[in-house]
Amino acid sequence: MRWCWRAAEAAGGRGDVVHELLNRALQGVDPDAPGAFWSVFLNLWAMVPWAALFWWNLLFVAVGALLGWWRGRLWEGIAWAWVLGPIGWIVLWLRTRVRARPVPPPLPR
Repeated sequence: MRWCWRAAEAAGGRGDVVHELLNRALQGVDPDAPGAFWSVFLNLWAMVPWAALFWWNLLFVAVGALLGWWRGRLWEGIAWAWVLGPIGWIVLWLRTRVRARPVPPPLPR
């Protein structure tokens, strides 16, 4: 347990926040127990705001779809936004726009 507090103190002025997060992650966990890693891991996953992450991801995909439609790459825009979020928008923006194929002139009759 001492290594946790030393790590928190080494973090600088954020010691109080780090102490609070460590206390929440280690709540009900014996650090010397064999399954301590998994208990801490599950405690950390329980602290993730899943609803907010879902709605933000939905927004990122919607904007990616809009950018992809505008650039002529709808599905690529959705995929980049799904995988990389707003960074996917930049990737999509930097790629060249799909141009329509030149249509040959009509045949004479």
